[in-house]
Order: sequence, then C-alpha cells, then structure tokens
Amino acid sequence: MALPQRRGRAGEALAAAYFELLGGTVLERNTRLAGVEVDLVVSDGDARVIVEVKLRSRSDFGGAALAVDAAKRARLVRAARVLEHGGRPVRIDVVAIEPVDDGLVMRHYRNAVHE
Repeated sequence: MALPQRRGRAGEALAAAYFELLGGTVLERNTRLAGVEVDLVVSDGDARVIVEVKLRSRSDFGGAALAVDAAKRARLVRAARVLEHGGRPVRIDVVAIEPVDDGLVMRHYRNAVHE
C-alpha cells in the first residue's frame, strides 16, 4: 500500500476512534453508497452519519476541510439519500486532520453538507 493510502487509512482510523469515544458506533468503513465511496458510516443516537475524512500533510491551499469541493458535496448528498430510506435522520459530517507545529489537529464539522 502506498504512503498516501496508509495515511488516509490512519486518518480514517483516528476519526472512527473519535466517534466511538463520543459514543457512536462505526457501522461501515470504506463502503459504497449509490456508487459513492464513503469513508465512514456511523450510528450517532437515532441518526446515521456519513463521515468524510480529509487528512492533509500540509495546511496551505485552504486546508483539509476546503478539499471537500462542490462535486464531492454533491456525491455525499447522493449517498445520504440512500440512507434516508431507512427512516432515520441522516447527516453528513467532515473530519479534517492537519499538521500543526507539535503534531496534528482534528476538526469535526458536524452537519457540514446540506442538500
């Protein structure tokens, strides 16, 4: 596995552990919904959460959160529509992981993408 893929998997594992610490349950990792690759699907109380994880080795060019562009947001909304048929509320969160001087910082953007 190439270095960027290993970093991506490590970022997803960090985000999954974070949601579990918050009391959520990771239901799926690296799954496809409506043809869209979804990093995590988490059960958070009565809601299902699609989580897009962005890990950047550099924080210039707008940072990790801005890497979720309009096309990616549209794909995430398409994936969320699949989960909506289950009758439970669905939201889309973004977890951005970026370097800082003494390590990494992780930011959780709850309900970051809307239809």
